[in-house]
Amino acid sequence: MKSENFETIAIRTQTERSSHKEHSAPIYLTSSYKFDDAEEMRALFANEKEGNVYSRYSNPNTSEFIEKMCLLEGAEDGFATATGMAAIFTTFGAFLKSGDHIISSRSVFGSTHQLLTNVFSKWGVTFDYADLDKPEDWEGLIKPNTKMIFVETPSNPGIDIIDLQFLGDLAKKYNQLLVVDNCFATPYLQQPIKLGAHISIHSATKYIDGQGRVLGGVILGTKELITEVIGFARHSGPALSPFNAWILSKSLETLAVRMDRHCENALKVAEYLERHPKIKLVKYPFLPSHPQYEIAKKQMKQGGGVVTIVVDGGVQGASKFMDGLKMFSISANLADTRSIATHPATSTHSKLTEEERNIVGIEQGSVRLSIGLEHINDILADIEQALTS
Repeated sequence: MKSENFETIAIRTQTERSSHKEHSAPIYLTSSYKFDDAEEMRALFANEKEGNVYSRYSNPNTSEFIEKMCLLEGAEDGFATATGMAAIFTTFGAFLKSGDHIISSRSVFGSTHQLLTNVFSKWGVTFDYADLDKPEDWEGLIKPNTKMIFVETPSNPGIDIIDLQFLGDLAKKYNQLLVVDNCFATPYLQQPIKLGAHISIHSATKYIDGQGRVLGGVILGTKELITEVIGFARHSGPALSPFNAWILSKSLETLAVRMDRHCENALKVAEYLERHPKIKLVKYPFLPSHPQYEIAKKQMKQGGGVVTIVVDGGVQGASKFMDGLKMFSISANLADTRSIATHPATSTHSKLTEEERNIVGIEQGSVRLSIGLEHINDILADIEQALTS
């Protein structure tokens, strides 16, 4: 039965059943595959026939995961990687060469910042940062050698938003490749390709898995673009393992119901903290006080599961608050069933200078709260006792 509904697609898209008639797809733990004859082997390696050649290239589990993600995101094709950062590196590596220029949102994950400043810069790729809250500046940064526009929205951890339709139009006007890190929103809340992006990237480690178990990433786009990605990835080898692909594909079956609860809990936490006297600032896309609230409402279904706050008292105030939490985990991860508190300035974004952190809104008192699936009363009670202890 064909369906256009997110939940049904996520649950019912499955690799072809074997002769064993399994209800749930098995794990294909094989490194290689058998060919019927020499001609089939030749045809597969010559890309004249579709099929599995080697699990660094494809595997039934990764293929199922990719097919689901393509259907949910509105993409034609995809490639699954071992981690979210492998997805970003592979995308940069597939499309950028020495002499190229990239425009990136200033507020990016710390490791993405390291790729731009310390890795691709060694290979002759230059970049300029632009602010998500200043869309008027983006067009002026485009140069004759600009090849790509890269953006996180919502950003990590500043929760800044940019209008993807605006960026899509800008990319089309200047023939730029628009790449969107859609990790915080997931395809359930936001579908960048439908808004003008050419490629959408996910760290599947986060909400796609959603339970803090496995690492993974995925790159989604048109068949033409993904052919370029696959050409690079087959030789550089960032492939996702079959076991992790199996986990991630199964996790997609509950993504919608999990995100509904993450978003419901996060909005209540944001509204509560916005009224708290010990909190200087609360950033959450679906709070009317968010600077890009109207844009978030336009392009996102709900606000996501991450709330970023600034606690009074700088790093000491943030540390006191985090150390006072009893149920929240202190971890660098996010998007778990369990609520997590992170201090970006000393962990995920510690490699940025203080000036760089301040520009993107990461203060010493900033704390990123990944709101989990626990009962909202327990989440709020833990936050309250930590703030008053």
